Amino acid sequence: MNLLAFDTSTDVLSIAAARTVDGAVQVWAHTGAGGAQASTGLIAGVLGVLQQAGLTLAELDAICFGSGPGSFTGLRIATGVAQGLAFGANVPVIPIPTLLALAEATRQERVLAVLDARMGEVYAAAYERVGVEWDTIFAPCLCKPDALPLLPDGLWNGVGSGFAAYGDVLQKRFATQLSAIGAARYPHAREIAQLALDRIYEACPAEQAL
Repeated sequence: MNLLAFDTSTDVLSIAAARTVDGAVQVWAHTGAGGAQASTGLIAGVLGVLQQAGLTLAELDAICFGSGPGSFTGLRIATGVAQGLAFGANVPVIPIPTLLALAEATRQERVLAVLDARMGEVYAAAYERVGVEWDTIFAPCLCKPDALPLLPDGLWNGVGSGFAAYGDVLQKRFATQLSAIGAARYPHAREIAQLALDRIYEACPAEQAL
């Protein structure tokens, strides 16, 4: 399975190419400046990562992208580039939720993923791993950090830039339920590619990228 993945939903641009060789998955990754600079750095970064992986666009099985929530401009860039590359290479696309990619990065079983949405709000979702799949405990939402849906009883791992921005509020909201705060602040294309390997059944035509 050969995959290209990228995320431009936050202040960090990330790109990854995943290639399966003799049953083992090899990943090449790049991280750069996101935000307003993502539009100028994405194509060059994609070409660089594909060259490192020894892949061409035509050899890909799918193109994966972070589908949000996140920066509106960043999501438009990711969707537009995914569609353009996929049309040109005649391959499908796989949208992967950015908060799920954050959860995947923790390697934990129960995760509260929170991104700073600015203007006093956060994007958040909660997931629980069941085998190799994730169950959604509450779906991605936009709200004030002190108004997030409550979590089921038990210990949860927090992850994302929302904890850097509103850590005190979130700790108060969830009292003793947060057992640890993960180091990852933003979603990364590595995890988007990893999730896509198990979600190839969700691949869709380029025109359906949203």
